[in-house]
Amino acid sequence: MPTTLWSSRFVFIMAAVGSAVGLGNIWKFPYITGENGGGAFVLVYLACIAIIGLPLMMSEVMLGRRGRKSPIGTMAAVANDEGRSKQWVGVGIMATLAAFIILSFYSVIAGWTMPYILSALKGEFSDISADNSGALFGQLLASPGQLLVWHSAFMVMTVLVSAGGVRHGLERAVTKLMPALFVLLLILVGYASTTGHFAQTLTFLFKPDFTALTAEGVLTALGHAFFTLSLASGAMMAYGAYLPQHVSIARTAVVVAIMDTGVALLAGLAIFPIVFANGLAAGEGPGLIFVTLPVAFGQMPGGGFFATLFFVLLLFAAWTSSISMLESLVSYLNEKGISRVKAAIGGGIAAWLLGITTVLSLNVWSEVTPLAMFSRFESKTLFDLYDYLTANIMMPLGALFIALFVGWKMQATHSRTELGAWHKVWFPIVRYLTPLALLTVFAFNIWGLAGLEAAWHWLTASGQG
Repeated sequence: MPTTLWSSRFVFIMAAVGSAVGLGNIWKFPYITGENGGGAFVLVYLACIAIIGLPLMMSEVMLGRRGRKSPIGTMAAVANDEGRSKQWVGVGIMATLAAFIILSFYSVIAGWTMPYILSALKGEFSDISADNSGALFGQLLASPGQLLVWHSAFMVMTVLVSAGGVRHGLERAVTKLMPALFVLLLILVGYASTTGHFAQTLTFLFKPDFTALTAEGVLTALGHAFFTLSLASGAMMAYGAYLPQHVSIARTAVVVAIMDTGVALLAGLAIFPIVFANGLAAGEGPGLIFVTLPVAFGQMPGGGFFATLFFVLLLFAAWTSSISMLESLVSYLNEKGISRVKAAIGGGIAAWLLGITTVLSLNVWSEVTPLAMFSRFESKTLFDLYDYLTANIMMPLGALFIALFVGWKMQATHSRTELGAWHKVWFPIVRYLTPLALLTVFAFNIWGLAGLEAAWHWLTASGQG
């Protein structure tokens, strides 16, 4: 058992929400909601949370608390207790490796928020034109030196928290950063409500339009429900190892899922009134945050102040996520006899070194495409490949194996002991529906909707034959 546990259920919730809430919550969820039927998409998304998100989160936290070790140590220990093959440890290895790779490039992207905080404080967004804003972002990406500085600064922030341990590092960080993030978000929502386009945003996000909800939109909801809760990266398993035995895993997971979804919707309420008030395009990715929003803030009274708050919000969201990504590796190294401080520093340096390849992929190595011999990857840089490998292959497969393990390899009496009355609902879902949904997500990620349709036609044709 770990020497230190979370001091309360509240702390675990803040840590888990901090892990789940990241840069994607701030722009991706509100955008895909609006583009896929608004309230109709939200309803489908909530159903997907019930099928994939909650059962998997409960499974990971349950495994973590039962094993009381790092994700790698937990899978080894629980598989041994259940009399299963030692090869199940590969699930923990895959999760830890995925988190490490994601951290390496996530740190680079999160580092972008820092120079933007400084620019907002200096008033550089005041009356900035779209061309100048685009040029500012372009100059940042084109400068490996600047990117390296901010990547390094962000990684140092992450390592410092991790090195402090559970109580003095992780707890102190999440119990301060997460409430601050919520306050900043509510202030920005209040500010956005004065733009005159709040009603338009409410319609954009919440009015059900089932005619706009396509099969691809449903699959998008399915995939996002999985990724938004920081699943299959070892974070929930690592954090679950510190969860006191008396805390209800199921009730806690429900609260985390609700808060994660709430943050994403609040982010939409904060961003899109500003977007609509300035006639900007709502369907952009990073460009919406780092190019168009600075233009919008620059045209508004008090825009410099609120731009500062917004980019601080982004930094906090990224920081709490990165802390959880590093924890999987640090807890494993700590188990191997390496002090937490040395494990945090060593893990951080390794992720920082790998992150340099992402820095270079954005400029000097932008034409380097290692897998160009395959048409599917001919234009993908190293950064693109890292993202594809983790998001489309490692995490869906890892989640699938977790569902198969707890649903088919773990004794039901053991999972019932951990989950209590919730077990009756959780067990059939995680045993049948969750694996099927994850296989669908994996197939969609690899082959797209056309590939899924072709596979379905083949299966039905085979059945008729």
